[in-house]
Amino acid sequence: LRGVMGGPSAGPQPSGADTIQKLCDRVASSTLLDDRRDAVRALKSLSKKYRLEVGIQAMEHLIHVLQTDRSDSEIIGYALDTLYNVISNDLEEEEQEENSAKQVDDLGSQFTEIFIKQQDNVTLLLTLVEEFDFHVRWPGVKLLTSLLKQQGPQVQQIILVSPMGVSRLMDLLADSREVIRNDGVLLLQQLTKSNAAIQKIVAFENAFERLLDIITEEGNSDGGIVVEDCLLLLQNLLKNNNSNQNFFKEGSYIQRMKPWFEVGDDNCGWSAQKVTNLHLMLQLVRVLVSPTNPPGATSSCQKAMFHCGLLQQLCTILMATGVPADILTETINTVSEVIRGCQTNQDYFASVNAPSNPPRPAIVVLLMSMVNERQPFVLRCAVLYCFQCFLYKNQKGQGEIVSTLLPSTIDATGNSVSAGQLLCGGLFSTDSLSNWCAAVALAHALQENATLKEQLLRVQLATSIGNPPVSLLQQCTNILSQGSKVQTRVGLLMLLCTWLSNCSIAVTHFLHNPANVPFLTGQIAENLGEEEQLVQGLCALLLGISIYYNDNSLENYRKEKLKQLIEKRIGRENFIEKLGFISKHELYSRAAQKPQPSFSSPDHMMFDHEFTKLVKELEGVISKAIYKSSEEDKKEEEVKKTLEQHDNIVTHYKKVIREQDQELEELKQRISTLTSQNEQLQATVTQQVSQIQQHKDQYNLLKVQLGKDTQHHNSHGDTLQMNGVQTEEVSKLKEELEEWKNKHELLQGQLKEKDSVIEKLNSSQLEMGTTEQSSQTSKFGGLEHNNELQKELEMLRSQIELQSAEISKLQMENQKLQVMNATADPMLGDSGATAATSSESEGRLEQEIKELKSEVKALSEEKESLKQHLDSSSSTVAILQDEKNKLQREVAESKKEQDDLLVLLADQDQKISALKIKLKDLGVPVEDEDDTESGDQGDEDEDGEEEEQD
Repeated sequence: LRGVMGGPSAGPQPSGADTIQKLCDRVASSTLLDDRRDAVRALKSLSKKYRLEVGIQAMEHLIHVLQTDRSDSEIIGYALDTLYNVISNDLEEEEQEENSAKQVDDLGSQFTEIFIKQQDNVTLLLTLVEEFDFHVRWPGVKLLTSLLKQQGPQVQQIILVSPMGVSRLMDLLADSREVIRNDGVLLLQQLTKSNAAIQKIVAFENAFERLLDIITEEGNSDGGIVVEDCLLLLQNLLKNNNSNQNFFKEGSYIQRMKPWFEVGDDNCGWSAQKVTNLHLMLQLVRVLVSPTNPPGATSSCQKAMFHCGLLQQLCTILMATGVPADILTETINTVSEVIRGCQTNQDYFASVNAPSNPPRPAIVVLLMSMVNERQPFVLRCAVLYCFQCFLYKNQKGQGEIVSTLLPSTIDATGNSVSAGQLLCGGLFSTDSLSNWCAAVALAHALQENATLKEQLLRVQLATSIGNPPVSLLQQCTNILSQGSKVQTRVGLLMLLCTWLSNCSIAVTHFLHNPANVPFLTGQIAENLGEEEQLVQGLCALLLGISIYYNDNSLENYRKEKLKQLIEKRIGRENFIEKLGFISKHELYSRAAQKPQPSFSSPDHMMFDHEFTKLVKELEGVISKAIYKSSEEDKKEEEVKKTLEQHDNIVTHYKKVIREQDQELEELKQRISTLTSQNEQLQATVTQQVSQIQQHKDQYNLLKVQLGKDTQHHNSHGDTLQMNGVQTEEVSKLKEELEEWKNKHELLQGQLKEKDSVIEKLNSSQLEMGTTEQSSQTSKFGGLEHNNELQKELEMLRSQIELQSAEISKLQMENQKLQVMNATADPMLGDSGATAATSSESEGRLEQEIKELKSEVKALSEEKESLKQHLDSSSSTVAILQDEKNKLQREVAESKKEQDDLLVLLADQDQKISALKIKLKDLGVPVEDEDDTESGDQGDEDEDGEEEEQD
């Protein structure tokens, strides 16, 4: 051990294997923790140089230490480091040898297999990774990462079935120690490789939020290698995982990607790490909008990128200056897939202008790069892909491109270059790559658009001064027949095949040139080398399209004659064989894999992805069409006509069904409107019925009250037997009141006369007081006369008091008559009419209520009669209202008569009060006695009057 640890040795040095064996014995048998710790530390130091020996002899003992000595973090750390050195292949460069690289890889894989054979070892390692101690957690993370590198699928499965295994590893991203956090990212990279289940668990453990936070903290694209590791982990989580992509979009994480692409004006001196980071960021965007994703998921991500401004930011980088070429190329590819098949994004891209003077559309600037042979090959491929994606399912964009070629829209001044002019220039340039790219781009402008195929036939080209212009179709066939490069001819043939497919008019124009068919048959019939076989196959395809889509409008080039020509000059089997050269070609298989044109070199640039779809569609039908006889062609034409008629019938019925659907929708809306109106009218009827019931109740109440009042007045038969008797009684009382008033006035006159006599007596008494001598006879006579006058005055006073009492009595009777008159007059005055009216109204009311009930029952069956029923109910209400108003008027009249009586009584009260005042003025000294006497006299007079009345 001293020799191993570097101390002095007394004898010969033991071999490495012997030393390792002794150390293993110390680890296994020593009871002191310090001894075991020292032994494990010694094994760690030997594990790099003697990897095989330590792995074979010490692995079991080291695993036992992990199980039993968990309380000591130092020995656990040494054991984990030793296992890492044994299992890991990440050795130092000076220790690696090229010839032993494969052996090293096998060694690490074998030791890993031994370690994970017991699944409890991995579970134990997961438990140790949970420890917060740095000397335990960090080596544990590195060891687990190495295990995943060596035996990824097996370790992934063990971690997946371990309780909370993935969740425990997710805690590493939250560790405050950057070393552990960064190695945790590397661990999760290995853990999530090609395992969708673990990818989902990691994503739902809030991995996106944590990783994006780390990227932001590190400075986005300006960050270091940590940002790169986080982006690689994000790619693992999102690539080919539709669930995680949807979760990423729904969590609004796309919006957080926009700051990644905020590039300043000064784009000089980009570091290699920044280029790498931005490249990975662009790839991450492409992962979300890849054409291989489900269309719905791709479309939603594309829309989110437009709404959050990410597409706008990418277009800014696209048009910026000083951006590195590889970043510019990847940005073009990213923009391509963000706009592919999304009309909104395609429209926005069409509106983007380059910061030039004058401003030019971004599409024009990109096409200029595509047809420029001095530009890098990968950049030209990226521009072509961008143009293809811009036109994918974008008929509006296709029309705009083709319109720049039509005579009516070409700029006569020549100040600006259009997309169509650039495509024509590239199509006929001397650079074969430009010819191929322009032909493919123009073919995409015609993809699945028969209208534009017909319009493109109008395009005329001026070949040279003095010569008449030729059509674009003719110019393409002219260049094809001139024997240019294979790449150019392949591009032109793909354009012609796309142009003529499913367009009979274009086929007719093509066949109208008498040189085209002989050229095609000549190319197909020759026996050429392997390079020319691809051109022969495309010529066979073009000739087959000319047969299959031929409408027999040209007599010399009818279907039957063309097939006879093939039979004579080529042979059907030979023709089919040459046609099969296309799909058997290696470059065809590569192009069919994905939409993006990716070629290792310009020479391999032969086929377009969309064209491979067309070949797959037409190859079979053309083969069948070549072998069909004229009779079969006729039958097929008849079938086509029948199908066209059937399609027309179907179209007609679709139109009828569409119209019926519209009518049905209108009727549904009308029914809903009528239903709402019906409900409103029913509510109105219900309200009217309730009002009628209220009026009926009020009418019955008034009738009951009228009967009670009639019974009450009939009980007083002696005073209110008949209305005529009551009237005579009132008139008699009024006459008596007038008589008493006259008597009152007569008594007032007599009172005045007596007052004058009293005044004379007073004056005579004054004269007698001044005379001293009087006789006894005159004295006694004056006294008698004075007594007589005094008696007469007392009688007058008693008569006045009696009169006042009678007036009071009359006033009380008048008040009683007033009360009885107020209640009886309006009721009894028209008792006969009221009884007749009540019976008549009651009968009419019952009849109308019955009508209303029958109308309510019939309301759902006859909606049109609802208004008539409402009118009848309204008239009934009006009649009841009139009756109510009549009763109210009668009550008002009775109140008016009562007011008149009150006025009369008030006048009488005023007159009586005036008389009382005058009497008081006359008899002030004897007021109390006069009141008592007048009260007694009044009682006697009342008794006398009652007897007279009886």
